[in-house]
Amino acid sequence: MRQDITEPIPPDRLVIVPANRASWDDLRAIFGTTDCHCQRYKIFTYQWGSVSDAERAARLREQTGCGTPGARSTSGLVAYLDGEPVGWCAVEPRTAYPQLTRTRVPWTGRQEDETDDSVWAVTCFVTRRGFRRRGVTYALARATIDFARRRGAQALEAYPMITRPGVEITWGELHVGSRDVFLDAGFTEVSRPTLRRAVVRIDF
Repeated sequence: MRQDITEPIPPDRLVIVPANRASWDDLRAIFGTTDCHCQRYKIFTYQWGSVSDAERAARLREQTGCGTPGARSTSGLVAYLDGEPVGWCAVEPRTAYPQLTRTRVPWTGRQEDETDDSVWAVTCFVTRRGFRRRGVTYALARATIDFARRRGAQALEAYPMITRPGVEITWGELHVGSRDVFLDAGFTEVSRPTLRRAVVRIDF
């Protein structure tokens, strides 16, 4: 019955924490059967087929430091609703995503130092089944700003899809988020490398 719920979740009911303060079981509940485990930008495309689902999951677990509140770093945020895990967002220094350097979208029309680790990036959202289209992604996008700034980021950017009324985009394509989500959070569009993709950014 939960999957039929469509009303927005009030932002003040969501608790968002660094992923190292969440448990691995909570993160697995959010991902469900999703098999990329937020590794698309961390594994080079030519290597993807040689890395098993189990290995991708193991890498995510190590990167997040789930269950280790004292970890010095983590790779994202986890959202809870009334104690139940409902959403994930990946946010790290841009240099943590080596495949980005081989993807033309972030760089088209811009002069950027790809090795500048003071620029952080938001690269992936996953909302648990039964909680989608209820505002979880909006809340996570807003939370990335303070998360990155407090950890020394000089800028934060993302590479969302451009959604249009009546034009369907699959859930898989929207793992990077929609442009409207980031504009709502206060990001500014800085380039339009393709008809369907934008680069958005906040400079601190």
